[in-house]
Amino acid sequence: MNLRGARVLVRVDEQGTLVPGSDGRVEVRYRAGESRPYRASPRNLEAFHGDAELLPDDACSDPSAGGAEPPTGKQKAAKKSAAAARATQRVHADGTIIVYADGACSGNPGPAGIGVVVQDGSVRKELSQYLGQGTNNVAELTALLEAANMIEEPERPVRMHTDSKYAIGVLSQGWKAKANQELVARAKQALMRLKDLELIHVPGHAGVLLNERADALAVQAVKSEASTGWVVYAGKKD
Repeated sequence: MNLRGARVLVRVDEQGTLVPGSDGRVEVRYRAGESRPYRASPRNLEAFHGDAELLPDDACSDPSAGGAEPPTGKQKAAKKSAAAARATQRVHADGTIIVYADGACSGNPGPAGIGVVVQDGSVRKELSQYLGQGTNNVAELTALLEAANMIEEPERPVRMHTDSKYAIGVLSQGWKAKANQELVARAKQALMRLKDLELIHVPGHAGVLLNERADALAVQAVKSEASTGWVVYAGKKD
């Protein structure tokens, strides 16, 4: 996150939500490997609108003081695989609508597109939509907006998956949107229509089948610069 103009590491849970201490302030480190913790008020922290990786606790241990070394590539891959396994093994109640939404952008900004998969029992609906010039964040938000607008029975439980922590943050965790404010407002309004909604973060490019499919649909839109509209496949369930 950003703290008074400086990019810092902040203690969060696995969903990227701030974890304040008993004093209401949050643990902050100015760099990985720094053993000395600082504390900051949540109101002084702003979301970093870019790619940010969720690091384990030992990333802030000081190797010279005998702490753990920063995670290796294999350790990072193992953690990503574990997160993907949790996403795929989660059991949903009967009648739950499962959604995976993703955005793609060739350059940032650049040609952008979205992919959405809606699984409702044995019926699957897919969308590949070209947006024109845009940013990755615009694509991620638009994918969730289009997914929400597709739900025809708002009283039913909906579990909506995205690999964008930015989108989850600005839509459901109180992150302040410095850009895309009108789009964020429209997406929030569309999501509020759903009576039983949960936004779930899923790691990207980690082998989660329907998330990979949503990504492929988004990339297809960018490469073809064309939209398919919603396509319905009856009797298709993974």
